[in-house]
Amino acid sequence: MVKFGYSISYVADVEKALAFYEGAFGLQRRFLTEEKDYGELDTGGTVLAFASHELGKTNFQGGYVSASDSSEPLGIEIALVTENVEQIHANAVEYGATVLKAPEKKPWGQTVSYVRCPSGILLELCTPIAP
Repeated sequence: MVKFGYSISYVADVEKALAFYEGAFGLQRRFLTEEKDYGELDTGGTVLAFASHELGKTNFQGGYVSASDSSEPLGIEIALVTENVEQIHANAVEYGATVLKAPEKKPWGQTVSYVRCPSGILLELCTPIAP
């Protein structure tokens, strides 16, 4: 059996990335290396982690596309589920996120917005999908 354990995003400044998610969304820091090149946030069931570009370069000799260097959001997102998308959206903007799409109600009843965090990562902020 396979279990989803981590989502790791490579960023310019791990500590700043952690601080954004702590401030904007109230997530708790779980771990940060002494070198400050890798850190994790406790999100409940899955770990949201960040690693420095320098660490990423040691893992991927051929390089990779950095979310912060791309003028367009990458074709992958992190979805954060909340009952109050409007407030969490406003918090994200207050902490430096760029608005891509304001909160809107979808035909199936879910409220969704999109922002790009200061590290360039595409975030979906959404209410739970009713079963």
